[in-house]
Amino acid sequence: MIGRFGIDDVRPQVSGRTLPAKAVVGEVVPISALAWREGHDAVAATLVITQPDGEQFSVHMQPEVYRPDYVHAVFVPDAPGLWRFRVDVWSDVMATWRNAVTKKLQAGQGEAELANDIAHGVDLFRAAAAAAPNRDGAALAEVAETLADSSQPVAARVDAALDDDVLDILDAYPLREHITRGPVCDILVERRAALVNSWYELFPRSTGGVDDTGRPVHGTWETTARALDRVAAMGFDTVYFPPIHPIGEVNRKGRNNSLTPEESDVGSPWAVGSAAGGHDTFHPELGGEDEFLAMKAHADELGLEIALDFALQAAPDHPWAKEHPEFFTVLADGTIAYAENPPKKYQDIYPLNFDNAPDAVYAEIYRVLMYWVNLGITTFRVDNPHTKPVNFWNWLISKVHETHPEVIFLAEAFTRPPRMYGLSKAGFSQSYTHFTWKTSKEELTDFAQLLVDVSDVSRPNLFVNTPDILHESLQTGGPAAFAIRATLAATLSPLWGVYSGFELYEHEPVSPGSEEYLDSEKYELRPRDFAGALERGQSLEPYVTLLNSIRRDNRALQQLRQIHFHDTFNDQIIAYSKVDPASGNAVFVVVNLDPTATQETMVHVDPEAIGLNPGESFPVRDLITGGEYTWSTDNFVRLSPEANVAHIFRLPDVAPRQAEQLGFRRISDHDYRP
Repeated sequence: MIGRFGIDDVRPQVSGRTLPAKAVVGEVVPISALAWREGHDAVAATLVITQPDGEQFSVHMQPEVYRPDYVHAVFVPDAPGLWRFRVDVWSDVMATWRNAVTKKLQAGQGEAELANDIAHGVDLFRAAAAAAPNRDGAALAEVAETLADSSQPVAARVDAALDDDVLDILDAYPLREHITRGPVCDILVERRAALVNSWYELFPRSTGGVDDTGRPVHGTWETTARALDRVAAMGFDTVYFPPIHPIGEVNRKGRNNSLTPEESDVGSPWAVGSAAGGHDTFHPELGGEDEFLAMKAHADELGLEIALDFALQAAPDHPWAKEHPEFFTVLADGTIAYAENPPKKYQDIYPLNFDNAPDAVYAEIYRVLMYWVNLGITTFRVDNPHTKPVNFWNWLISKVHETHPEVIFLAEAFTRPPRMYGLSKAGFSQSYTHFTWKTSKEELTDFAQLLVDVSDVSRPNLFVNTPDILHESLQTGGPAAFAIRATLAATLSPLWGVYSGFELYEHEPVSPGSEEYLDSEKYELRPRDFAGALERGQSLEPYVTLLNSIRRDNRALQQLRQIHFHDTFNDQIIAYSKVDPASGNAVFVVVNLDPTATQETMVHVDPEAIGLNPGESFPVRDLITGGEYTWSTDNFVRLSPEANVAHIFRLPDVAPRQAEQLGFRRISDHDYRP
């Protein structure tokens, strides 16, 4: 339906408002719309917010500086749940009146020519006074009387109506005519950890150390608990465990993915299930439920959240394979099909078939998941969700959230963007990304801007490495490459992750050209001497700890919706700023992308992007080294792999109104919505 005024391009909205956009508690959520009308009279807009409890409040929207006819506002949700908003557009008769009388006075028109305008202003201020409460209403009534007082010069009477305090009152209690209500849009608000989080992945079975002969010892929940102290000391928020269930014996993989395992080989934890049990069972050598809960209690004391792997696949000897063959794909020869991702083959894994017996499959998976939720697990890293039907995920996540809305689901989906965003729209709180493969300045710039463009629906978790992915840059770049990738991941997104061994610079591939680790922890126990490496100065642990501390202290790095890239004259150096629109906290990051050589350049600062005037000098403090400098528009930077690969500068805070505007400065043409 066409309204009295035009309301177009309302954002955020997802898939034509059929699905909610996303936010978290405490996040500054930007709302914008194109608001237009006929003629030259002023049009304005109000953002109307409905809280999950049904209470409403409104925010006056501001015209955008960078896009004509657009209006914007922000709000900060303070509770999880489904929030709703709409944009109301209305005739701003006060602004129209101010524009007219100001221009006429500037043109030299006198009282006789302004008589009708003054009379109209008196009526407007009396109407506004009647709608405003208490002293504010009285102040507006006084303006009406001043305008009506013909004994005063007309310019002085108009000046009273243009007083800043009067304008503030009108901003709070606007006089609105011909209100046109826009469409209602939904925003699903989750707890803050869905957006601001640092992850550390470790294998509990590798925490047992070695025996007197140097042979690895299988870890337990007790040894895992001790390993968590170091993770917490590095400042991580979430510790993620790969599958902790019994591992299949049939077709078990040996070291380095061998098809001929030794009797002592422990197998891949993603080959879930054996005669000892399935997805709701603990690996016997780790310990049982009581020991697990004791470990979790220690994690809680440390402020660490436990994330479990949710891998919907089964080993050939999983109880499901015998009790529920309809859960799988049975081939013409009567065997169950194992998983393949040509040319890779996973003979130790049966993928589920969600179409043979969907009711039974759905019910069993929900039962298993709720077992872990009822043990207090509220974060799950989901293995390969893009290989399962998207409607299943929407059903499962929605059903879990009916009783436990605090549960976070991370999608491990390295796949094409439409599939990744489709999973986010289906309910996943976070997503893996292609960050690992973005290494050049151009790639990183485009990638980071895309993250902003889709921030209404997708939250990227930038893992620097995984048990499956050892990028070439880490294989050949030396320790500096690890510091570079950690810096980028920790500052480009409020979500980042590290797989154990990264801090020890583990970099050897199983073969040339492969991204698989030599002696991969997926197939064997990998105890590590973290303390010894730290003592020898061969660990990135102090730098990782510092990065997490910097992230925690700077809200600019805890938001996803605003980033600005600044010019450098060297493609090996990238520079970007981030500003938090609520606090005005501002950070400027400069990174040397070359791990093998010193690079230098002039960094050209776009002052408007950090709330400064052109040519203005300003102090910066390097949060990595503690150094303090005075910067201006153009600044020399030299970064060395041996000394420091990056600067993370704390900038002067940006004024709140200007910080808010920065979130709307760059609006990309990219649109993920079908």
